[in-house]
Amino acid sequence: MIIPWQSLEETTLNNILDSFILREGTDYGVRELSLSEKRERLLAQLKSEQVVIVWSELHESLDIKDKKSFLGNY
Repeated sequence: MIIPWQSLEETTLNNILDSFILREGTDYGVRELSLSEKRERLLAQLKSEQVVIVWSELHESLDIKDKKSFLGNY
């Protein structure tokens, strides 16, 4: 189920974005971005509808998915 980011309180939205950003992984860019820079970029992707926040009832978890890929599964 897609969760509209606009329906979330700012603190909740930021916590979701931070949780997604801080998952294990490695940056491969020219320079390391700060958490706030990463959050701003991810929020811009949400606002432009490139990505969506998804709730999985099966796994009882939130994730952020590429919108085209996610909707292609339905």
